[in-house]
Amino acid sequence: MSGNLKKNFFYLLFVVLIFAADRVSKTIILNFFKTSDFTSIKINSFLNFSLVWNNGIAFGLLSLDENFYYNILTLIILFITIIIIFLALKTSDFLKKLSYFMIAGGASGNIFDRLYFSSVVDFIDITYNNFHWFIFNVADIFITCGILILIFSEFFKKND
Repeated sequence: MSGNLKKNFFYLLFVVLIFAADRVSKTIILNFFKTSDFTSIKINSFLNFSLVWNNGIAFGLLSLDENFYYNILTLIILFITIIIIFLALKTSDFLKKLSYFMIAGGASGNIFDRLYFSSVVDFIDITYNNFHWFIFNVADIFITCGILILIFSEFFKKND
């Protein structure tokens, strides 16, 4: 394998590992809630696992009941993910490439849910005092981290 091919193989493997981590976490949660009477699992004072079926976009925004719009949204997300992967393959900057592939890995987990379940499985529920965050999943964590890395890398990049 050539050097460039090896590097890209590493990044593609990274996407597969993110996808696998997301699938495993969602499968464990789905199996647990399917076989129990619980509606939520309290982990500690600020973290709960609560199963939510999200048919909107990030963090449940723009939830759609009509299949046509949901399918259009899914196709748009799939198209954007493919563009992100191609952007990632073209960039030579390690941090940008890593962040693009984090986004692509997370997006692929959520796209799988959209295609298989017609909804995204969310379950990580964070609360602090009276603040309650949106319920999210492992894929969302990687998408968010990838976007934050891109944003911070733009702020701190050297002027050439």
